[in-house]
Amino acid sequence: MCYFFDEITHLKGLMLDSKLLSILCCPETRQPLSLAGEECIALLNNAINAGTLKNVAGEAVTETISEALVTPDGSRVYPVREGIPVLLADEAVLLPLEK
Repeated sequence: MCYFFDEITHLKGLMLDSKLLSILCCPETRQPLSLAGEECIALLNNAINAGTLKNVAGEAVTETISEALVTPDGSRVYPVREGIPVLLADEAVLLPLEK
């Protein structure tokens, strides 16, 4: 399961503004989003490196992830690319990842 950070100040190199983060939500479930924790990012990047990570659209995810947003129930993760959240439903990764 992916965990998230409640406090934005705990992250180094954070690109997202706390005000922006407070208004973002999952485009599918309308749940609020939080920053994914390091464990979640590592899990995703391990799957990317293994060539097994696919997004909702079924496309292989090949670009490593340094930041991501996750729903409170940990079911969906959205990548953040160059400080910009990619909140397209097809770009989400569904969790838990299959092993």
